[in-house]
Amino acid sequence: MRLWIDDVRDMPKEYDFHVISSADAISVISSGNITHISFDHDLGEDGTGYDVACYIERGAYEGTIKPITWNIHSANPVGRRNIEQAMKNAEKFWIMGE
Repeated sequence: MRLWIDDVRDMPKEYDFHVISSADAISVISSGNITHISFDHDLGEDGTGYDVACYIERGAYEGTIKPITWNIHSANPVGRRNIEQAMKNAEKFWIMGE
């Protein structure tokens, strides 16, 4: 399943789930059925995409979240860099765990 995280933009047709908060994203990811995520950073008062990326990074390190492909559609340059770094770390943990 493909997850779109954004509190402003509409979900593209190729995605299956649309969430607008970091808490909702984490809940959906916890189901274990997500194969791809597209991140926005700024999610209003409800956390950030970086919070979600950190959750995934921690789960990859602990071996509780299986590999997920990802992209970032956020226009926030600092947020984009932070999400990218957390997800690259997650990828390293996934590779080490193979």
